Amino acid sequence: MNADIIARDLLKIQAVFFRPDEPFTWASGIKSPVYCDNRLTLTAPQVRLDVETGLSELVREYYPEAEVLMGTSTAGIAHAAITAHLMGLPMGYVRSGAKDHGRKNQIEGRLEQGQKVVVIEDLISTGGSVLEVVNVLREAGAEVLGVASIFTYGMQKGLERLAAAEVTNHSLTNFDVIARVAAEEGYIRPEDVARLLAFRDNPSDESWISSNRK
Repeated sequence: MNADIIARDLLKIQAVFFRPDEPFTWASGIKSPVYCDNRLTLTAPQVRLDVETGLSELVREYYPEAEVLMGTSTAGIAHAAITAHLMGLPMGYVRSGAKDHGRKNQIEGRLEQGQKVVVIEDLISTGGSVLEVVNVLREAGAEVLGVASIFTYGMQKGLERLAAAEVTNHSLTNFDVIARVAAEEGYIRPEDVARLLAFRDNPSDESWISSNRK
């Protein structure tokens, strides 16, 4: 699936929404020019089909030995389920923590020792949450082939974390592509692209907020 097509899809339904002149504030306090909620793809049937078809293509191309798909909790669960259905593969998901009742599972769904797993994630930023899932699966004896995700910021911290953990990620689209397409489609001004990339390169540096405003 072409990265530009996914970028247009996400922009069209405001799953990715740019507001460089009125930044959003993250829980960490960092000011961000972008809001991302890929759950909106689930309520847009054509976009959902593009996304899940694209994820299945990523898995087939980069992880042809995949035996089971595991979604991240909670955003990756539906995408893992639909993609697994399209591919005829088993799926499950990894909770953010083990249950405090019943069998106290953290991994939901059957996972056998040595099974080759691909993690399905909606969004990669600093990589922390998806690496927690990878670690849980590895500790359970799975062979994690890598990650397939809808969108990645390409932040340096995330790239370094994934590399250190020897985890590969392949995304349907990325921040650079979405910023370019947003300018081409008139969602933002062309001069805003550099500001967005400055944020991506160093989220803690807020100088992009006043840069090139008109």
